[in-house]
Amino acid sequence: MAKKLRIGALASGGGTNLQAIIDRCQEGSIDAEIALVISNNPDAGALERARKAGIHCCCIDHRQFPQREDFDRAVVAQLREAGVELVVLAGFMRLISQVFLEAFPGRIMNIHPALLPAFPGLHVQRKALEYGARFSGCTVHFVDGGCDTGPIIIQAVVPVLDDDTEESLSARILQQEHRIYPRAIQLFAEGRLRIEGRRVLVEGPQPPASAALCNPPTE
Repeated sequence: MAKKLRIGALASGGGTNLQAIIDRCQEGSIDAEIALVISNNPDAGALERARKAGIHCCCIDHRQFPQREDFDRAVVAQLREAGVELVVLAGFMRLISQVFLEAFPGRIMNIHPALLPAFPGLHVQRKALEYGARFSGCTVHFVDGGCDTGPIIIQAVVPVLDDDTEESLSARILQQEHRIYPRAIQLFAEGRLRIEGRRVLVEGPQPPASAALCNPPTE
């Protein structure tokens, strides 16, 4: 049996993206296993999801560390002890430092609920609605030293409807997050991702490009 990619997941909240990854690993559609889940929040729902799945997990409270780098060193030490090869940020509400980036170069992924580079940061669905965007979506990207600025791996697009609220748009985007994050991990596990500058190239066969999307429709 081929060796499975060992994932370390970091989460601060409820962990719905973590659950999607857990489910895909269990059903075998991702050639990976979650070796460790870490949260900076002792009350995070993600920790309970990990426990129910029998996954080793722990809380490292960032408030106990005087410097961000000290917190990152503690997290990195746990990930290394668990033999983690890829780090996935699943609603992890902390900016990571150079300490973390140097420990896992090109091996940290994040998911963001907008079509980067548009609307980085927080409250992105509200920003999309206020701006009048016709499309929104989500992005999985490799992490660099900026806020949601790393090379893009995969994106999913959803239309913004005239009667959308922040909550309804967020819910439709979240459905797509649960699809594309496991896909990005599987591409990594297959060794098909290559970073060239700002671009992430996907090696091997790919489906044909679909038709352009228009909102409102042109016909």
